[in-house]
Amino acid sequence: MKFQRFSFSFLLQLKSGIKRDKSGDTLVVVRIDRLARSLSHLLEVIERLEAKGAFFRSLQDPIDTASPQGKFTLQVLGAAAEFERALIRERTKAGLASARARGRVGGNPGLRAKDPAALRKVRLARQDGYMERLNETAQDWVPHVRRLRPDMAWEDLLRIINGPLPPDRHWTQSRLLRAVKAYVRDGFLPAEVLGRAGRRETDDRLPAIVAAIKGADPEITLQAICDRLESMRERTPRGRTSWQPSSVKMLLERAEKLGLL
Repeated sequence: MKFQRFSFSFLLQLKSGIKRDKSGDTLVVVRIDRLARSLSHLLEVIERLEAKGAFFRSLQDPIDTASPQGKFTLQVLGAAAEFERALIRERTKAGLASARARGRVGGNPGLRAKDPAALRKVRLARQDGYMERLNETAQDWVPHVRRLRPDMAWEDLLRIINGPLPPDRHWTQSRLLRAVKAYVRDGFLPAEVLGRAGRRETDDRLPAIVAAIKGADPEITLQAICDRLESMRERTPRGRTSWQPSSVKMLLERAEKLGLL
């Protein structure tokens, strides 16, 4: 089974599509090699769909997770993937043991000699791995950064990004800045997003935050915005911790007057 490399935009669209899928939906592809980078990636995608109660079907492969036969095929693929990983581990261990028996020192000779070309290859490989991990989370933060920077301060932007995310996926400001700089460097984001945020009047801060939440999801309800603000531990204009839809409505009206919506 042959898999191919995919562009950042394709992986972003795939993640967005999986996010929109709901219970009972079916993700259909022509062939599985048009969907996943590898067998393990394919299984990961299908696991995400199953967690949402959705199904997966490949038109030219015997995989349809809505049927018993398709589920069996998927289990065979999972076992094959685990077997492949075990073989790779055993071959690696055997190769290292054989090299030590011949008196060879492990590692890259170029790195031991601090060869510039070897060091550059390692640095580029690490950058590729880092960008691939970033691509998996891009949908969580790239749209917010593109829309809100540099008009909004990093502290407020960070709270908006972390609002809908579970605690184990929260971003820190230093980690977010590093990710944004990497995307600017590779041309995925404009350099302007790294600009200095302008001073905003105290009275305009809450309307800007509420407008940002509404802009990210135009269909969001007033109560859902209240819940989001409470999860961000944002206080109301009167300093309270509990938000009411009427307060959010008032802030949205002010945001519209300020041209933030």
